[in-house]
Amino acid sequence: MLVSGPNKDRIQELKAQLAREFEMKDLGPANKILGMQIHRDINNRKIWLSQKNYLKKILRRFNMQDCKPISTPLSINFKLSSSISPSSEEERMEMSRKPYASAVGRLMFAMICTRPDIAQAVGVISRYMANPGREHWNAVKRILRYIKGTSNVALCYGGSDFIVSGYVDSDYAGDLDKSKSTTGYVFTLLWRDDSGFQNYSQLWLRQQQKQNMSQLHKLVKKQYG
Repeated sequence: MLVSGPNKDRIQELKAQLAREFEMKDLGPANKILGMQIHRDINNRKIWLSQKNYLKKILRRFNMQDCKPISTPLSINFKLSSSISPSSEEERMEMSRKPYASAVGRLMFAMICTRPDIAQAVGVISRYMANPGREHWNAVKRILRYIKGTSNVALCYGGSDFIVSGYVDSDYAGDLDKSKSTTGYVFTLLWRDDSGFQNYSQLWLRQQQKQNMSQLHKLVKKQYG
């Protein structure tokens, strides 16, 4: 069990209360939980969460431990659709031997815990779980190659002002099957980097600016009332 609190005295008080009611062992400062590694910089009040060991297991599981790493989870002009799904029984039999669903599921766990940078890519490949084709499987392997080169990446909390920032973007009818757009958003707390938003906003078209600001307004209302 992970115990946290505003200060050491409150934490020790809670531990003492639990020890009086249950048989328990104090394992000291936390260094891992649910497959995530915890690294702390107490002096600078920062904490990092990573899944380096878990990601290495994924690569070994799908024989990608020696693959060539790449710098992005998606290729330029990345497009997938159901039109490239297997259309014959022979193709379906071939793809049934690929651990597609297993790979997507493991990538989803990493995405939810510490790797929001693969959210878009994993979201796309998960649409084709029922009937994946060769190109869909190649997209999965590309994400694994990206993981190979970024297994040391970690989420960092703390060390900045207590400010909530929100970002939103849309791919505008990126779903080729249904002509639907995928909107992504992220809110950050105790971390701030305004430069990315400012640089990109200068490049957006006016119509895109209007739609993105409208989406951001809706998301802020949904998140914070």
